Amino acid sequence: MSENSTKKKVIIIGAGLGGISAAIMLKINGYDVEIFEKNEKIGGKLNTIKENGYTFDLGPSILTLPQYFKVLFEASGRDMSDYIPIQEVRPHWRNFFEDGTVIDLDPDMKVMKKELDKLGPDAYSDFRKFMEYSEKQYDILAPGYFDSGLDSTFDFMKFYDFSAVFKIDFFRTMHGRIAKIIKNPYLIDIFDYFIKYVGSSAYNAPGFMNLMPTIQFRYGLWYVPGGMYNIALGFKKYMDELGIKVHFNSEVTKIIAEENKVNAIEVNGKTHYADIIVSNMEVIPAYKDLLNEDDKFLGKMEKFEPSCSGLVLDIGLDIQYPQLAHHNFLYSQHQKEHFDLVFNKKMMPTDPTIYLVDSSKSDPSVAPPNCSGLKILPHIPYINEENPYTMDDYIKLKDTILIKLERMGLTDLRKHIVYEHLLTPIDIEKMYKSNKGSIYGVVSDFKKNFAFKLPKKSKKYKNLYFTGGTVNPGAGMPMVLLCGQNVCKAIIEDDKKNGN
Repeated sequence: MSENSTKKKVIIIGAGLGGISAAIMLKINGYDVEIFEKNEKIGGKLNTIKENGYTFDLGPSILTLPQYFKVLFEASGRDMSDYIPIQEVRPHWRNFFEDGTVIDLDPDMKVMKKELDKLGPDAYSDFRKFMEYSEKQYDILAPGYFDSGLDSTFDFMKFYDFSAVFKIDFFRTMHGRIAKIIKNPYLIDIFDYFIKYVGSSAYNAPGFMNLMPTIQFRYGLWYVPGGMYNIALGFKKYMDELGIKVHFNSEVTKIIAEENKVNAIEVNGKTHYADIIVSNMEVIPAYKDLLNEDDKFLGKMEKFEPSCSGLVLDIGLDIQYPQLAHHNFLYSQHQKEHFDLVFNKKMMPTDPTIYLVDSSKSDPSVAPPNCSGLKILPHIPYINEENPYTMDDYIKLKDTILIKLERMGLTDLRKHIVYEHLLTPIDIEKMYKSNKGSIYGVVSDFKKNFAFKLPKKSKKYKNLYFTGGTVNPGAGMPMVLLCGQNVCKAIIEDDKKNGN
């Protein structure tokens, strides 16, 4: 890097993990970096609440692909374990069905065979066939879609040779491929719901998204002692050591642009100038609210529809339920209908599949003795004008969920609640400036976008870049960290092209 580029000023809008990752890598590569964060702490959707002896993760609660975390520390000769210690979770999660069937997912194949033999003689062999297919999808896609930050089908064709392109499962849906390999309906539901990682529908997402089970079975599923927010605290310690300034309670209200270049941001009535701006604020809200782009410009992004939202219910209990694992899924009796209501009709699910976290199974420190704190998350539609939902609607769904949990074995659950906290899509939109309250950025949809998200570099402004869940490769902690790293690479490459 030239002497000129080492003096370049980069402003990052938002201290979510994508912004943090970009900031760290840019700082290490010689750029002058500052972050402006709307809220009072870092982390974005990686958030926490601590009340009455309970610790809840409001956002991400599963850590996968730790190698994408480690590279940020190794870039400056540090060891991630000194900042963010992690421990493996076993089983990965427990699956509950209405008829009483319970299946654990575990990376130990002896355990998996024992579990799947409950479903009949062919379930384990079908599982192995499916995992062979999943592994091939991952091994083809990871070098390009993930590590190289490919942004479009054109990039795909350029990166991959002709034969590799046709090995990528583009033209069948995720569910379609699962159902072709696996016959057992319980196992189909389980693998269909791996799409939870990106807040989409297995009936709409392209088949190559079936790479997600390989991420988990090959590289493990992890937890951070004390709660997942300790990831953010570890990164804060690291950024302090690197000298990265983070301005809190500093909401960016405008990006100042002239022709095809951005020059500055406005915060609390003050102007802050920069050579480069990286937005960790979602792409469409940034263009709409910070750059005041018109409907014609925004209309070009219609295919990048928001992912689903969620009802995030955290409850403190004065009891423990021994049948729960750390991570649990309680399935809809009609999951196809559930996907259709949420993702196609944009309606509340009548019988949602529920993700339930009981971190006390791995970490007693997150709840008082003999107690537990549960995070409960069903997927629901993002905020939309066609089906506008009120707080009463969200409360009604909350009650439906609690009744379902009691029916599926958490006896007298409502009698044991001593603390409750609820986030709706309205809260999520307000807290994180997410597009219509989405949790996972852009939906992965076969017909709309082939699961591609928005590009890292603005097509209108030559020095404006984006990172986070709305940008390739998409949602999830490792993906947004990788996105930030790829943004840094893109900035360095552009500087070299421009002779800086």
